[in-house]
Order: sequence, then C-alpha cells, then structure tokens
Amino acid sequence: MSRITRILAAAALACTACVHAQGTPKAPAPEPGPPARSALTAELFYQLLLSEISLQNKDMGSAYGLMLNAARQGNDPQLFERAVEIALRARDSNAALAAARAWQQAFPQSPQAERNLLQLLIGLNRLADTLAPAQRMVARAPEAERAATITALARIFSRASDASGAADVFEKACGPELARRSSGPAAWAGVGNLRLLAKDRPAALIAAGKGQALNALSDDVAVLSLNLLDYQFEAAQALLAAYLQGQPLPEVRMGYARKLIDLHRYPQALAQVERINQEHPGFADAWLVRGSIEFQNQALAKAEASLATYLALPANTPDASADQGEAETSRGAVQAYFLLSQIAEKSKDPARAQAYLARIHSPQDAARVQLRRAMILGRMGKLDEARALIRSLPETQNEDVRSKISAEIQMLRDNQQEQAAYDVLTQVLAQFPGDADFSYELAMSADKLGRSQEMEKLLRAIIASTPDYAAAYNALGYALADRNERLTEARQYIQKALEFAPDDPFILDSLGWVEFRIGNWAESLAILQKAFAARPDPEIAAHLGEVFWHLNQREQALSIWEQGLALHVENETLKATIARLRDKP
Repeated sequence: MSRITRILAAAALACTACVHAQGTPKAPAPEPGPPARSALTAELFYQLLLSEISLQNKDMGSAYGLMLNAARQGNDPQLFERAVEIALRARDSNAALAAARAWQQAFPQSPQAERNLLQLLIGLNRLADTLAPAQRMVARAPEAERAATITALARIFSRASDASGAADVFEKACGPELARRSSGPAAWAGVGNLRLLAKDRPAALIAAGKGQALNALSDDVAVLSLNLLDYQFEAAQALLAAYLQGQPLPEVRMGYARKLIDLHRYPQALAQVERINQEHPGFADAWLVRGSIEFQNQALAKAEASLATYLALPANTPDASADQGEAETSRGAVQAYFLLSQIAEKSKDPARAQAYLARIHSPQDAARVQLRRAMILGRMGKLDEARALIRSLPETQNEDVRSKISAEIQMLRDNQQEQAAYDVLTQVLAQFPGDADFSYELAMSADKLGRSQEMEKLLRAIIASTPDYAAAYNALGYALADRNERLTEARQYIQKALEFAPDDPFILDSLGWVEFRIGNWAESLAILQKAFAARPDPEIAAHLGEVFWHLNQREQALSIWEQGLALHVENETLKATIARLRDKP
C-alpha cells in the first residue's frame, strides 16, 4: 500500500461516523426510499485528509487543529476522540484537555465524553478539576445502572497518583448516593477501596461499616471487608457475617476461605469450602482447596475424593479432540496431581504416585516433577539413584539450587539418614555462608544427632542475623522445654515466635509443652487443644495426650493418640510417648 493510499484510508476511517452527525433525536424509521445523504461534505473530507497528511509528516499542531475543527463542524464524537488521540501522541496535554472539554461540551449527555475527560484529568494529576465531571457521571446514570457507574468511577479514581485526594473527591462526587440503600453500598465500597490504596485502613474500615449498615448483603462491601481481614480480623469478619449467611457469591466465600488459610485458620477455611461445594458444586477452586486442606490434615481418603472431583469437572477435563500429548496441564490440575501423587506415596503405592506425575505436561514444572520422582525413589530405598537424579537436574535460576538441596535433605530425613543430611548441609553452608534457612536446617540435624550445644549456637546466630525468624525462636524454646531446662527462658523464646506468627499451631504446641513442663497443666491443656483443633498433627497429639494422661483423663488421652496414629502411624514422637506412658500406673 502506497503512502498516499494509507493516508486516504486513514482519512476515510476517521470520518466514517460523520453520517451520524448533529446528534439530533431520531424520528421513527420511514418507509424505505433513497439513501440519506451523508453529513460528510467535500470541505470536511478535505480537512480530514489534510489532518492525516500533517500527522504523517509529523506536523502535529496542524494535524490536531484540522481534526478538532473537523470534529466541531461535523459534530462527531469519533472525530473529537481522534483529536484527543493526536494531542496525546504529540504529548501536548493542554491540547488534549481542550479537545476533551470540547467533546464533552458538544455532547453533554455522553458518558463516553465525560469518562474520557475524567480519565484525562486524573492522568494529568488535576484532581481539583475532577469533581464536576464525576458528579455529572453519577447524576446522569440511570437509576438501575447507578451502582455500576459508581463502581466504574471508583476504578477510574484508583489510577490517581494521590490516592488520598482521589478518595476525598470520589466521596464528594457520590454525595447523596452515600445514604441510599440502592447505590450507597457501592459508593462506600469505592470510598473504602480508595482509602485502602491510600493506606488509611481505619478510614477504610469505617467506610465498610457504613456500607454494610445500608445493605449487609452487598457484594461490593463484602469484597472490601475481605481486604480488611488482615487489618482487623474480628471487625472485618463481623461485617462479613450476615453476608455469608445469605447467598454470597462463591468467589467472595472462596476469598474468605483463602484469607483464613493465610491466617492458619484451617478448620474455618475447610467449613467455608465445604459450603461452596454444597451450594455451587461446579465451582472448581473450592474442591482443589478442600483437597489441599484435607491432605494437610492427613485425611487422605477425603483429600483424594475431593481432588478427583476437581479434576472431573468440565473446566479440567481435556478436550477429546485435542492432541493430548501437546496440551499443557493447567496450574490447578498440576497442583492436584502433585497432591494425589503424595497421597499415593503415603499409601505406599509408588507406582500410582509415578502415574499421577506422568499426567503432568508442563515445562515450567518439569524440574519439580523430577524432584518428586526422586522422593519416590528414596521412599523405595533407592537412595543413591534418587540423589543422583536430584543432582542431575538443571539449574536455570538461583531458586532451583535451593529446591534441589531442600529435596535431598528431606529425602535423607525421610529415610532416617540424619548424619548424611548434616554432612550435606555443612557443605551447603560453605557455599551459602550465613544463610538463615540452611542454618536452621543444620540446627535441626544437629539436634536430632544429639548435638544440643551446636544446635543452640546455630539458632542464636540466626536470631542475631534475622531477628524476625520465628522458627528459630520456636525451635530454641521448644528444645529447652523438651529437655526441661531454663523453662522461663524457653517460654520467652516461644512467645517471641508467636509475635511474628500469631496462632501458628506448631508454635502454640511449643507453648503448651513449656507450660506443661512448668506445671501449668490447665493452661497447657487449653493451648494444646487449640493447636490440635487448628492443625491435627501426630506430634501435637503426643503432647496433648500426655497432658490428658497426667490429668488422669486416660480415655481422652487414648482417643487423641489414636487420632494421631491415624494421621501418621510411624511418627516417632507419638510412638515413644505412648510406649513411655502406657505401662505407667
């Protein structure tokens, strides 16, 4: 296509909408007759042509002036939009704003013209000028569309560089809508979200409360409340309570479940995904998350059933007509197959575990699949083969090195090769001196090998270099408690760990254990019951059962131990606890 042809084509495209010029109300359609004459005159076409030629010649001022004049003459919104575009290409913000204002004045009832002007003002950081167009957008929106318009307006203001100022203007623009049940919740949700962008979480919580007071079943307010759970969990949860008792969107309930997981509130999260399964059985993510929690709780049969349901849903069923050898496995399906492979491992079925891994077709997960294959080989007792497979994996990024080391350490520990794990970690720390994670793992190996002084020295070094490393405080406190030494100091370490990881069930287990050692049995019982409810685990079961035993509640102790054995029949701590206490009077 020649240059002049391209210019003519651009000019023709710019003026195609001129046949709709003048913007007058349309009368009822007449009987078919001769076609109406276009509003495109020879003079107007000539201006458009000159504008496009000027643009091609990089004469931006002439191109803009001709296009804006043509827009005014033709009274066409698409030509006004073209004039704004030319000014922006010329990086002339004043000209772009002038064209946007002319467009809005020519079409005062046009939502597109108003939105364009508002976006331009926000982009130019002229918040003081945004109130009037924002108010017009809200006022002119039909009643049935006003809440949606307000939500869209909040998204536009979210692009402002001054988030606090944007929230102020948006709240003023909503005006009387803030008190209306129909549109007020959307308005307050918009205010709250903008306050969150400005990092003013107390004001965001107040906005959520005002929106919830207007309509406790508002989806918009519910989403805002979800985002406030990290700030004040109890207050935000209270705002969500009525909404969740109604007919919430599954996406909102799912978001709530994910927040609960982030906060280590696994039983509550499981209850939420189970509700989604009942109310929206085709909502795939809920089955995947449910299976993940059940796996974590060692409810392997339930986890397997949930994951199988997830994979059987249409969204995860491969197209029979597609080339299955080439189809890449979705992210959710990859997670499901990995979990199913681990379930098969725990069920001592390595062939089935390998079969699940074989279903994963994902280049980005290839190394992870091979690591899992190596772990399975290790469980089969083929340690040399497994370690060779791990070490042969490529290292395309720094994280790959760490993943390989962690996998080898875990495999050695699974096979009671703690000295070998210690030797590997000693070599690793020569490569990564001072690394907190590997130092922590070396401390754990030293502890298992009976080198308590070395363990304590390593943990204290981690605390000195990484003061917020919760696991180091917890491990040091638990080790002292387990040896029944310096119990007051042990409690201080564990309480420090809880400052960084509140409600972590394993740290609560440590605190319950140190309280037991100190002699605060009632306090210990309450803490350990909370920990076991949050995370059923065989080691927590061992400690909780021992407290019950010493309180002469033998039936409760045996019941808890049975639950622990069902989770992991080979757990050494649990087996040793049962053997030590059962024969005592």
